[in-house]
Amino acid sequence: MGVLLLCVFQIHAQQHASLDTIRLGSAKETFLNRKLFGDSLSSSFYIIIRNEVKRHKHLYHSEQIVVQAGEATMTLGDKQFTIKKGDVVFIPKNTYHAVEVKSKQALKVVSIQAPFFDGTDRVYND
Repeated sequence: MGVLLLCVFQIHAQQHASLDTIRLGSAKETFLNRKLFGDSLSSSFYIIIRNEVKRHKHLYHSEQIVVQAGEATMTLGDKQFTIKKGDVVFIPKNTYHAVEVKSKQALKVVSIQAPFFDGTDRVYND
């Protein structure tokens, strides 16, 4: 008599978010950081910046940003360059970086960090 082995795997649906629905709350709000997704390996955020992000680094995380809207001057290590819609930037772990918005429109980026980011390894430059 044969044995039938039945394996059942649970498949998780992919998660989905509409970035068009995420906005700054008011004219006075200058920064929004909304967590999108994450697991132990990575986390993603939608970030809206009206003015700037001060110079800082992440001790244990690399970060990739994909610019969705706006224009800014980015400082990455000792380099400075303009970022705008469609640009992708890789920020290695332990590398100081900062952003100063130059457009009238807020800078909107998707930030993907690995491994999972909880904010505890962010170090500001004094």
